[in-house]
Amino acid sequence: MAEVTETDPHIHVDRKVLQAGADFRNVLASTLGGVPDAPSEVTTGCGLKVPYAMTSPHPERVTCLPCREHACREHLNFADQVERLGRHPGTALPGDRTAEVAQWARDRARKFASG
Repeated sequence: MAEVTETDPHIHVDRKVLQAGADFRNVLASTLGGVPDAPSEVTTGCGLKVPYAMTSPHPERVTCLPCREHACREHLNFADQVERLGRHPGTALPGDRTAEVAQWARDRARKFASG
């Protein structure tokens, strides 16, 4: 795994892009009553290890092209998983909510792809 150099001007995405950011942390906090502190360094979608402060879950802020591509793939995979799970009988997500979540993920993927 490569270390980021001090001259790397790029903003990256956490390799676990779907689990990064305030929204995910808020879900954990409301479910579990607390969350661990954010890490000081993370591995990114492009494979670098960078300070957490040099990452963003927001497509408009990410400047590293390989990280944008990684985030796009992750969101598309998530959309496909949600749709597959939504087709199973007894799923916790109703059909309209499944479609809404899958569409959100595809819209987010599109934003990462459009750079």
